[in-house]
Amino acid sequence: MQTINKNKKGWSIRDVIFLAIIGIFFGIIYQLWSYAYYAIAATPLKAYANDATLGVWIMAGPLAGILLQKVGATVIGELLAAAVEMLLFSSWGASTLISGFIQGIGNELGFAATGYKNWGKLGLLLSTIGSTIITFIWDLFQSGYSSYNFGMLISLFIIRFISIGFFAGVLVYWTKSLLDKTGLIK
Repeated sequence: MQTINKNKKGWSIRDVIFLAIIGIFFGIIYQLWSYAYYAIAATPLKAYANDATLGVWIMAGPLAGILLQKVGATVIGELLAAAVEMLLFSSWGASTLISGFIQGIGNELGFAATGYKNWGKLGLLLSTIGSTIITFIWDLFQSGYSSYNFGMLISLFIIRFISIGFFAGVLVYWTKSLLDKTGLIK
């Protein structure tokens, strides 16, 4: 996989600009995606809405990570996207930034588990696992998941893992592969 900047230690202006573009693009996507969440939340599947839709809200971090291959890129990517979403009048307000940070940390832990040496499929898998676990722990306290029975918690965790795995894992990998073919990222 190619990177935007072969200098992995420092951040170039190009890296920062690319990170800003990812943040703006996904911030807009995130705000629009809230309508999918609300559509599901308005049905008898309300309890599953957060977990089924969460994967999209976690895409900016892994994409920033595998494109820039820099320590901290996933956290910054998620925070920038969350900031844009918040500024677009997100119904969650400033708590969007906290969610972005939590999601970014979960992603970052996945890449950190490889020593920041694997930005491919293994890194994305570990990022998926990390963000699933970290965001689920957050929701146990923040969203009241702790009141659910064990069976419900297991089903929510599995749905969350599938959502994050597909959107923030598979789709991010495919996006990176398509970008490599364009030659846009060198």
